[in-house]
Amino acid sequence: MSKTGHLDEEKVLPSAHKESRDVEEQQDIKVDVHTGLYDGVQRNMKQRHIQMIAIAGVRFDWSLSCSLFLRSADARYGVVPGLWKGYRACGTCWCSVRSPAFPLSRRQFTDPDCARLAYIHVGTISYCMLMSLGEMICYMPISGGYIHLAERFVDPAVGFALGWVQWYGGVVSLPTEIISATLVIGFWDTPMPTAHLVALITLLSVFCAAINFLGVRWFGESEFIFAMIKIMLVVGCVVGGLVIDLGGGPHGDRIGFRYWEHPGAFAPYISTGNAGRFAGWFTTLLQAAYSYSGMENLAMTAAEVENPRRSLAQAVRRVFYRIMLFYVCGILVVGMLVPFNDLHLLQSTGTAADSPFVLAMTRAGVKVLPSIINAGVLTSAFSAGSSGLYGTSRKLYGMALRGQAPRIFATTTPGGLPMVSLAFSSVFLVLAYMAVNKGSSTALNWLTNLTTIRAFASWGIISWVYIRFHAGLKAQGIDRTRFVYWSRLQPWAAYWSLFWSIVIVVFNGFRVFVHGQWSTTDFIIAYVNLPIGAVLYIAYKLIRKTRMVDLEKMDFYSNVPPPDVDSNEAENGREGVIGGEFRGGCFE
Repeated sequence: MSKTGHLDEEKVLPSAHKESRDVEEQQDIKVDVHTGLYDGVQRNMKQRHIQMIAIAGVRFDWSLSCSLFLRSADARYGVVPGLWKGYRACGTCWCSVRSPAFPLSRRQFTDPDCARLAYIHVGTISYCMLMSLGEMICYMPISGGYIHLAERFVDPAVGFALGWVQWYGGVVSLPTEIISATLVIGFWDTPMPTAHLVALITLLSVFCAAINFLGVRWFGESEFIFAMIKIMLVVGCVVGGLVIDLGGGPHGDRIGFRYWEHPGAFAPYISTGNAGRFAGWFTTLLQAAYSYSGMENLAMTAAEVENPRRSLAQAVRRVFYRIMLFYVCGILVVGMLVPFNDLHLLQSTGTAADSPFVLAMTRAGVKVLPSIINAGVLTSAFSAGSSGLYGTSRKLYGMALRGQAPRIFATTTPGGLPMVSLAFSSVFLVLAYMAVNKGSSTALNWLTNLTTIRAFASWGIISWVYIRFHAGLKAQGIDRTRFVYWSRLQPWAAYWSLFWSIVIVVFNGFRVFVHGQWSTTDFIIAYVNLPIGAVLYIAYKLIRKTRMVDLEKMDFYSNVPPPDVDSNEAENGREGVIGGEFRGGCFE
């Protein structure tokens, strides 16, 4: 439980003009004041690493992943993520190749306007969430990320429930990333024999774990390389798509905005008229939210990056705009290249053949592209698994440091690797073998689907935590304008992201309430996380007798590192204004 944080001249604010503690005192900061456990992770990650980790996406969807390459088709077909009711036989493997809400036979059409508007709208929500998280984590770059912030500024019971729901969702999503990678490889090996599938799962799982066990520097370098591949692939697809659209392909067909006129740029969904158009937009909004989800996991690197406040502030300023530009530009180009009612987009294979970029360029006479994109998607899928393992292990480690998980998970090696939490999280990679059998694959898919709204819920909790954080600063007279990262838009930006996060969580399963569309399975999958989180919260609160943290007693000082040694943080404090951030975010 958070203790009272009294202002002590020896406990410096991260942005205050005070002399840094000596080495021995700085080491004492790493001993948790509540549990007495030593935070043994080391700051071995470079600033360029976290820039690319955030762009590449630590997943269960850290930012880019495969979303733009494959799921842009889902967004234009009104497919809600996470609810899958069909399987495809991949040789002798039964794998869920997507995570849509409804079987292929029931998928409906959305349109380019819906997709574009939805991605822009969710972009504003994720921007406000990331701005809130950035201010808190730049002030307090310690282990546990937003899970610890919830414990410190709201209620320890909230941090406990959030942490375990996030960790569970992360570890059961790990095998799906390995399966996704095997499906992508199946593009060159179809049908895939069982022996090949088992060998690939083993190889990818071992490689995924090995990168993490080598330490954060190796992990950071691998993510840097994977992210560069993704960025080049995205830019190549967008530029290539524009060339094809303008008639630069071998066939010379100038597409332009032909498909915006026929079949049109705004189509109804489920119903007709304005209600149907709104339903189509909201359905696409859910898919867009799923694509953006994971940006919040940037906070999990806070305790392991050099010069954390400067590095995290730069990452927050730059990463959002780059990701939003990728998505919005990608969706815009896709909407010009392929009509939203193209039946080929419904042929789900889990490989580059699903990509509307590939479909458009193949029709234009460009034959080599599918293999190139498939190779890029393979690195994306593998990167998602590797970075997902990193994130889940650090969540477990952070909870153990605060006494919300067994103490053994707080063990680190002399090099700063949380070995026990990483090893325990890695064990769940073996669930990928369940894909070999149809019955086991059904069980695995159920486990994975039960985690679908956890990312959306985390956005709302982060926004709630920031509102409390902001109020606590005012109550204790702390000047936030001296922080390394802050914004005049707060706390209203946090209220905006909180409101829409609640809307997404509450209405993510809205289709089951439409007349004739009821499905008990879909209802359970859409909402089961709410009672699970509530049970964890209530149980911890009753057992530990926790209370909401008073604003005047919020702890803004304990275990907070001193200013970065190579920067004058008070002078480098920078307001998160939209124009300045846009210029720095995109072009620095």
